[in-house]
Amino acid sequence: LQKSLNETFGADKYSEARKEVLTNMFSRPMQMALYFCTGVLEDETLFRHYALNVPFYTHFTSPIRRYADVIVHRLLSASLGASPPIRMEKEAIQKQADHCNDRKMASKRVQELSADLFFGIFVRVR
Repeated sequence: LQKSLNETFGADKYSEARKEVLTNMFSRPMQMALYFCTGVLEDETLFRHYALNVPFYTHFTSPIRRYADVIVHRLLSASLGASPPIRMEKEAIQKQADHCNDRKMASKRVQELSADLFFGIFVRVR
């Protein structure tokens, strides 16, 4: 997709802006990843990563970025025996995951609305 966009828009002064707008529009319909506790979900097909075509998948980044990543780091550390087990029930972990999902979706919605607002201003000015 990125290669097609690069080839299609050439090199005029608005090509980067057109490419950015279309890339954003193409990615919006994609399903957003959700955090969940595997001990709460019994259907293991929900653990699958569709795009990577792998049956079990977890994702995390540096734990300084998001609280969900802190939880994943702690759980992985405990599962590898590097730290004591976490003293949280699976329902409590799922409650934390639900809260992180809610905040992530709210943040994404604000980001989209902000982009729409500034795009509207851009169009009006031009």
